[in-house]
Amino acid sequence: MRKVLLPTIIFVVTILLVTRLFYLQVIDDSLKLKSDNNAIKIKYDYPERGYIYDRYGKLLVANQPSYDIMVIPKDVKDLDTTEFCTLLNITKEEFLKKIAKAKVYSPRLPSVFLAQLNKKEYAAFQEIQRKFNGFYIQKRSLRDYQVAFGANVFGFITQVNESIIEKNKYYNSGDLIGKQGVEESYEEILRGIKGVKYIQKDKYNRDIGSYKEGRFDTIAVQGKDINLTLDAELQKYGEELMINKRGGIVAIEPSTGEILALVTAPSYDPAILVGRQRSKNYTMLYHDSIAKPLYDRGLLAEYTPGSPFKILTGLVALQEGVIDETTSFVCHHGFSYAPGRFMRCHDSGVSVLHNGIYNSCNTYFASVYMKTINKYPKAPIGVDVWSNHLKSFGLGQFMGYDLPTGKKGSLPTSKTYKRMYPGWGWSSKTIVSNAIGQGEVLMTPIQLANMIATVANRGFYYTPHIIKKIKNGQIDKKFTTKHVTTIDKKYFEPMINGLFDVYNLGTAHGLNVEGIDICGKTGTAENYTKINGKRVKLQDHSIFVAFAPKDNPKIAIAVFVENGYWGSRWAGPITSLMIEKYIKRKITRKDLEKRMLEGSLQAEYNKYITNPIQDTLINKMIKTPVKPAAKDTNGIKKSTAPQN
Repeated sequence: MRKVLLPTIIFVVTILLVTRLFYLQVIDDSLKLKSDNNAIKIKYDYPERGYIYDRYGKLLVANQPSYDIMVIPKDVKDLDTTEFCTLLNITKEEFLKKIAKAKVYSPRLPSVFLAQLNKKEYAAFQEIQRKFNGFYIQKRSLRDYQVAFGANVFGFITQVNESIIEKNKYYNSGDLIGKQGVEESYEEILRGIKGVKYIQKDKYNRDIGSYKEGRFDTIAVQGKDINLTLDAELQKYGEELMINKRGGIVAIEPSTGEILALVTAPSYDPAILVGRQRSKNYTMLYHDSIAKPLYDRGLLAEYTPGSPFKILTGLVALQEGVIDETTSFVCHHGFSYAPGRFMRCHDSGVSVLHNGIYNSCNTYFASVYMKTINKYPKAPIGVDVWSNHLKSFGLGQFMGYDLPTGKKGSLPTSKTYKRMYPGWGWSSKTIVSNAIGQGEVLMTPIQLANMIATVANRGFYYTPHIIKKIKNGQIDKKFTTKHVTTIDKKYFEPMINGLFDVYNLGTAHGLNVEGIDICGKTGTAENYTKINGKRVKLQDHSIFVAFAPKDNPKIAIAVFVENGYWGSRWAGPITSLMIEKYIKRKITRKDLEKRMLEGSLQAEYNKYITNPIQDTLINKMIKTPVKPAAKDTNGIKKSTAPQN
């Protein structure tokens, strides 16, 4: 038995190998298509990308035809290089560089030689294409923007690089891919599926028809259309209000978490990143280290939140039972929390929760914060309890929204202070600046907008998202999952009453809009930077958060204006205008609108520009106002409200 076992195994294995080889070489032709086969030319049919609409069905992004010149390096023969370069308006050095790059990718497979020809260039090349062996035209579509705003939301499309090709076998050299914004987030949905045709060639390298009668050919599938949650008119208006200013605006529908507007300033016309000049324009925007038009401040900028953070300080204190609505503290224009340590305040007198909110009393909230931390036997325990409450509002973490970029902000815990103060006993007094949003807490505008949306909902939120509908598809279920905070619902009502009187009696009393009950909170955040290695204080940031109406709110919004002085000077008016625009679809506060549209903070920003030549070049690329910008002081009266 042993004598026949080994020969039998060898015989069976041999038969299996021969059978498999016969199948692969004679019956199965698919391997021929996966190799650099001289007799088969692969031609791709690129589908149109899906169209992008706003929440109401307004078309935002469509497609336009484009033509790429493709090259198969091994087929390039008897080429009149001078004529070829003259026709395409390129130098011989550029020609050689492009051919060399194509050869590196593959001598036998097609790759893009020159992308995005316009119709005139395409027609001129097509007339004499027969003279240029190895070159052919590949038709595809590029984006055609129907609007001149929303660049940070849309993103752009660009050619794939080698690392993308290595990671994702769907893409080949010269293919286009979405970058930034929804183009990146929803790339697989928007791109569709490209078709493939295999063309048989004879020994003279002439096309003789489809390989195997088209058995392996596939048809291109157009990308799916999507509707964004964006309100196009509100987005456009927000970008207009932010001309000659830097910062961000995020507006959310509280009941759904849908993003109504996502403004970053400065911005740019998305159309400049389409066509032959795309690379040049992108490079210009990318290297602007001053205005940073490619930097989405609404998602990426981490700011000290300032006085809007007092909302959370009060809610946590109510939940922890260290105060109630009647708990009072006396303010003498500030709060002395340690020998030689004094927190200034513009308020004075007796403060309870209600007037503490609408007057933005630092003394009240510093006292409340210390009572919260001191409730526990040790400060580290108290800080962690406080921090966990804040996490339930989505702070200190990536929020899970459907845009490809973002920062998680910073939310201190006991570990934070153990690192900051090693071997030293810290207490609530050491970190009391957290109470008024001036401590170690950092928040992005979208986090702050989500926070005020959560307050508007009386204690819950939905993950902010930009997708509303996918044609013949479904949005992720996580966007319809309710997140409930650790704060009981009953504690939100007294806080909201105080926020309502911010507009009626407090720091935003001159910003109200007739017919709309707005609840809001002003904020001023200190702003420091390093210049030549030294820490320098710059003009404070202007911050405002609000929601409206008070009952059954339709919009929650956060506005940051960098170097904008105090909250009611820039961020407050912009907030009121955005709310009125969304709810009424028109503006009655023409005084505020004129001041915001014509007002400029450019003089403030120019104080610290070290390269005015670069700034001049960049200003040609980014959006400029429709009307001439007025100087910062033009038409601006000093607010009689407290500067907070």
